Amino acid sequence: MLSEENFILYGVLSFLLLEYLWELYLSIRQHKIYEHAVEIPEELREIVNEDTYQKARLYGLDKSTFSIVKELFGIVTTVVIILLNGFVYFWNMGGALVSAVGYDPNNEILRSAGFMLSMSVFNSIINVPFSVYYTFVLEERHGFNKQTVGFFIKDKIKVFLVSQVIMLPLISALVYIVKIGGKYFFIYLWLFAMIMTFVFMTIYPNCIAPLFDKYTPLPEGDLKNRIEKLAASIDFPLYKLYIVEGSKRSTHSNAYFYGFFKNKRIVLFDTLVKDYVPETTEEKKDENVAESDKIGCNNDEVLAVLAHELGHWKFNHIVKNFVIMQVNLFLIFLVFGLMFQYEAMYRAFGFQNEKPVLIGLLVVFQFIFSPYNAILSFLMTILSRRFEFQADGFAIKLGKGNLLRQALIKLNKDNLGFPVFDWMYSMWHHSHPPLLERIKAIDKKD
Repeated sequence: MLSEENFILYGVLSFLLLEYLWELYLSIRQHKIYEHAVEIPEELREIVNEDTYQKARLYGLDKSTFSIVKELFGIVTTVVIILLNGFVYFWNMGGALVSAVGYDPNNEILRSAGFMLSMSVFNSIINVPFSVYYTFVLEERHGFNKQTVGFFIKDKIKVFLVSQVIMLPLISALVYIVKIGGKYFFIYLWLFAMIMTFVFMTIYPNCIAPLFDKYTPLPEGDLKNRIEKLAASIDFPLYKLYIVEGSKRSTHSNAYFYGFFKNKRIVLFDTLVKDYVPETTEEKKDENVAESDKIGCNNDEVLAVLAHELGHWKFNHIVKNFVIMQVNLFLIFLVFGLMFQYEAMYRAFGFQNEKPVLIGLLVVFQFIFSPYNAILSFLMTILSRRFEFQADGFAIKLGKGNLLRQALIKLNKDNLGFPVFDWMYSMWHHSHPPLLERIKAIDKKD
């Protein structure tokens, strides 16, 4: 008869493998679509031309192959770490780091920080080859990469350092709260997590994001005036308009808004706005570039994209997602509060005489809750698709349905989005409805 720790261990490994096989099955279904859908479906002939369709198909095929290999590496690495008691190894390494800088290695708060630092270094190192290949081979091959080697290295170092500066104090605080929180520490954990979410939603756009990309106020002109007029027409409390030079990384484009209450900011990627020219990029001022070769949307189409984004605000989608996230966090912390003294859970991962708070939290978050997380992710995908259709409907009500349709087609072309998907893969993965579904819905409502 299985011991409790072996039951937990085999249960965790079994679900990890089942989840991996399910994801692999879906990926293979979509991979076959990329391989065999060489002819443009009849309903797409007016949307994409032959050249764009084939480029998008090959781009999707390359990304699919890359994803399958990376996921295989990921599951093998995870299983090996679990079977070889890798958490114990990194926990001991964390103690050695604390001791090396002259502190008590038995201090659980410091040792937890050392553990996370060790794990972060390990994960960063093993992911470097995948990141390099994706950026300088895959994205380069399809014309998206704009990063130099120097920029890439500095960016990765900066990301690592900033993430450690943020994460290590948070980890230390979480362990400290559990230590002093008494019987109902999970409530204090949840309150702390909620406060930190508000803090980072506030400081990230203003203090952290500018460390990686250049944000500048949108220049005076027709586009700015029309965005302000659009915002005023629906009482959107627009505070500032920014444009970010995403073109230093990639030609992919986006737009979003952020901020609380009366301090909303709208951010446009420079790759979204066809006529925008960064002041520092002289080569982009070439007037001989054909209009059809330019990426991005014209001002009318940008307004339609923003109308969609403002629809998310109008329907309180961000608030609803935030509430769901907080309820989910509370549930996880509650379960952790019930399980964190369960010795068999720690023994299953190699800890015979210790019950480190951080290890228990990771095991509950990452493994015990895996089935629940998979189901929740699927339900959130369904909800997100509903939100996207609602936001499209809002843009249509503002009279921008046809322009949104044009913008979606143009952005799909610029980003080489392949418009044909396996239905099961799409249902499980696509938080945004595929292009054809959105266009059909727009045509029906408009």
